[in-house]
Amino acid sequence: MRRGSLHLNALRAFEAAARHLSFSRAADELHVTHSAISHQVRRLEKILALELF
Repeated sequence: MRRGSLHLNALRAFEAAARHLSFSRAADELHVTHSAISHQVRRLEKILALELF
C-alpha cells in the first residue's frame, strides 16, 4: 500500500467521524472497527501535529 493511500484513509475516517459525530457510526459506514477509526484519526493528528477531536 502506498503512503498516500494511508493518508487518504485517515482523511476518510476523520471526515466520517466528524460528519456522524461518532467513531462507531463512522466505523459502520466505512466497514471497519471503532478501533480502526480511532487509529486513523490519531495518525492524522500526528501528521498534522494538532488535536482534531
